[in-house]
Amino acid sequence: MIRLDDTSGSAVAAAIASERHRQGSPTTGMVLTMLILTDEEHQADATAAAVTAARQHPMRIVTLIPRPGKGEPRLDAEIAVGGDDGPGEVAVLRLRGALSEHANSVAIPLLLSDTPVVAYWPAEAPECPAEDLIGRHAQRRITDCSTALDPLAELARRRHGYRPGDTDLSWTRITPWRSLIASLFDQTIAEVESVSISAESLNASAELLRTWLANGLSTKVEVIETPGLGISAVQMLSTQGDISIRRPDGSTAQLHVPGSAESQVALPRRDLAELLAEELRRLDPDEVYAATLMGTGS
Repeated sequence: MIRLDDTSGSAVAAAIASERHRQGSPTTGMVLTMLILTDEEHQADATAAAVTAARQHPMRIVTLIPRPGKGEPRLDAEIAVGGDDGPGEVAVLRLRGALSEHANSVAIPLLLSDTPVVAYWPAEAPECPAEDLIGRHAQRRITDCSTALDPLAELARRRHGYRPGDTDLSWTRITPWRSLIASLFDQTIAEVESVSISAESLNASAELLRTWLANGLSTKVEVIETPGLGISAVQMLSTQGDISIRRPDGSTAQLHVPGSAESQVALPRRDLAELLAEELRRLDPDEVYAATLMGTGS
């Protein structure tokens, strides 16, 4: 770990390049730059998850932590290149005093040339990420409604501020559910008459799954509040009988389809690193997410 106190964005970029040169490893293997704008509470988990994701997507990770206050403007940095942190580069930057309002200026010298930029807000995000000074640099902008006090209200903010290239980890979390449900309809032509989703209160992922199912099946879908974490079950009443997916333990689901014996399928809750790695596999706008997001709340 290299520490630079009272430094600048340009000096941080030079230090990374110098360390790369010392190790004899060029930056040409980096496929993107990730800018993480966060607070102290969330920075450690967000940075660690990005470092793990970098094993699949080698990248430069720049974590920007505004620390407003009355002190003198100052930038303090911690830098790691390769080694135990994987193939990527990590710069954790604390912007103190008035500098906390100028994260964009600090980030610009650290952007890798000719590579995509992804912006990630682990906690509080701007009303319109694409119009934020950090978000303007990014082809892909990742938020996470689940960290808000009211995830459904936050989901509404994401809907109102949406621009192509935006996504939210509440959507990424339901990829396994969507894949499993879609596979069921590869095998059956039963008409679904109604759907219920069992989930914890104010769960943004459940609302996105509800809208996705309503759009795809053209039927009524309701969310039933239940104890526990996340989504625990999806039940569909069809013309051929009930179809149910129940995940009581957050890991394995019991699948019941009319005419077949009950079976078990892996449906684990994924950690933050896995969610980020999935989102980094595509940098083009997610049109299915956009269509689903626009239908939430209705």
